[in-house]
Parts: sequence; C-alpha cells; structure tokens
Amino acid sequence: MKNGFLDKVKDNAAVWICVTQNNLQKLKEIWDQWDDETKQLFHCNYGNLPYLLDVKVDKHLFQVITQYWNLAYSCFTFGKVDLVPTVEEYTTLLRCPRI
Repeated sequence: MKNGFLDKVKDNAAVWICVTQNNLQKLKEIWDQWDDETKQLFHCNYGNLPYLLDVKVDKHLFQVITQYWNLAYSCFTFGKVDLVPTVEEYTTLLRCPRI
C-alpha cells in the first residue's frame, strides 16, 4: 500500500455510515406467516439471516465498537493495533449462537 493511503486512515478517521432500520415487529410477523417450505427456501438463499430477528442488540456496545471500526481495512483499530474478530468472537459479541 502507498503511504499516502495510510496517512488518510491514520488514527482511525471518522466514518459516517447511514443505515435504514426496518420495523422489527413487522419483519417477525412476515416470517411467522410463512410456511416451512418458504422458510426453507429463504434459508437456502440467505443462510441463517432470520436468526438475527431474535438477537438482542446491546446499543451501547454497538456504539462503542463502531467508534473503533476501521472501514478502510475492515478491522477494529485501537491506537496502532489492528484486530479482526473471529467468527466465534462475533457470535459472542452478538450473543448469537448460530451464524
């Protein structure tokens, strides 16, 4: 990598990410209306995504960890140390036993 690029992301530059939050209750209702065949088809196409409907998000933890997320490198940056969580660590952070 060029040093010029590294200088731009030095000290974990601030990054703004815009997201849209869907109505969780409405998503759960839609999921509950589907029969097993439709749920299985969805699962085949998108994996364990529906399990996220049951994950309780710790908003304070999420706010803290996003402050350290380095978008350019897709890792967490603490000072001069870069960390990339394993799948097991993500499941622990999300309190989600299945991914």
